[in-house]
Amino acid sequence: MKKTILTSLTMMMAVATVPAGYDHWSSGEFAKHEEALHKAMQDGLASETLGNWGNHLLLKTRREASSGQAELHEKVADLIVVQSGHATIIVGGRVLNGKTTAPNEIRGTSIEGGERQSLKAGDVLHVPAKTPHQVLLDPGQTLDYIVLKVDSQ
Repeated sequence: MKKTILTSLTMMMAVATVPAGYDHWSSGEFAKHEEALHKAMQDGLASETLGNWGNHLLLKTRREASSGQAELHEKVADLIVVQSGHATIIVGGRVLNGKTTAPNEIRGTSIEGGERQSLKAGDVLHVPAKTPHQVLLDPGQTLDYIVLKVDSQ
């Protein structure tokens, strides 16, 4: 009986595989990506796509001494997880001087009439599609975060 159970367990373990599309990033791996992004910084911003699964993708982003443009995604929602640093986000309102920079993506200089909220490590935000948003950094601030971009249509 014990031999049968042991043989069955061994066979099950040999057959078990990670499902297609499964990915896992440890906190140590994120730290390595932060270090690499720090070196790849251009104009105070660096970003890397870690995974793309068709209707959603994962970005790792680092900001240093750079406020982002105002942006609005027509079809994509952002789920943002702040890993370290501090910044301010403006959400809602209206994008000023907005221009289409890619299909269904609008960028502008700033936001008029939005709400300002403080961002810090551990914060999680959901920014629905068609919602203006802009990340602002004060001099000397940095912000490391991951973004899960989900096609909402």
